Amino acid sequence: MFKRLTAYLDSIKARDPAPRSRAEILLYPGVWSLLFHRIAHHLFRARLYFLARAVNHLSRFLTGNDIHPGATIGRNFFIDHGFVVIGETADIRDDVTIYQNVTLGGTSPDNGVGGKRHPTVEKGAIIGSGAQVLGPVTVGQRARIGANAVVTRDVPEGAVMVGIPARATMVEGRKAGGGFVPYGTPCSEVFDPATQKIETLRCELDHLRKRLDDALAERDEERHGRRDSA
Repeated sequence: MFKRLTAYLDSIKARDPAPRSRAEILLYPGVWSLLFHRIAHHLFRARLYFLARAVNHLSRFLTGNDIHPGATIGRNFFIDHGFVVIGETADIRDDVTIYQNVTLGGTSPDNGVGGKRHPTVEKGAIIGSGAQVLGPVTVGQRARIGANAVVTRDVPEGAVMVGIPARATMVEGRKAGGGFVPYGTPCSEVFDPATQKIETLRCELDHLRKRLDDALAERDEERHGRRDSA
């Protein structure tokens, strides 16, 4: 038990240079959120739903993070800062990092049946501050979601996603250096904001070209139809 706790605290220190000791990390609201969630999840699986919710509400009051008792969370999960919302059917694997104001939100089924409606976040993924990951999508291993991005589709392994809706940049997470990259995007000469902007504009231009081609093809079909009828 002590070894697992020590390994967990060390995994946080490897991702956050601010704390000077393991004891300081024990004061992090994200650490306490995970502790409360472990208790609430155990109660939830035992079908003690009211008690699970009570622990959840206490955790939210004390830490600012709202993690549904039904969410599944792996090892070495780190919430840096707080005000994170994680839905009931979210599945978070090992070594995932989430920054402040992130939502792992769900879709609302019209038939009232729950089902899988929240994201799955694979091992080693990083979700930057303010990002929204919505629906039963999968964020691939070591993928990075940039700050304030809105993800509504599956994210490939190692991809770096930015924008609304989120699009993959030219930089791959696995190639941006071997170390940990805060906030989901690399901050070095490998990552150029101008390049990111060009790539985003290029995607938009390709989309407009496709729409133009479709419109021209539809017009040609109408002309051919008129000639045939004449």
